[in-house]
Amino acid sequence: MECKKENNLDKCNCTYEPCSRKGICCDCLTYHLKQRQLPACCFPKDAERTYNRSFEHFTELVSKRKI
Repeated sequence: MECKKENNLDKCNCTYEPCSRKGICCDCLTYHLKQRQLPACCFPKDAERTYNRSFEHFTELVSKRKI
């Protein structure tokens, strides 16, 4: 499968600047799932900036209807 990195970068909301996985969604997802996290694209802008990508933070946001 061909990587669509350039297209993915247009949609990537990750604000972590030294991230080497930006636009490479399969690598990003694999990395975060191993950490029991979700990638930035699963979070609204204000929540993404906290860098708290945990499952627990995600479920809290869902329960508060912020996602």
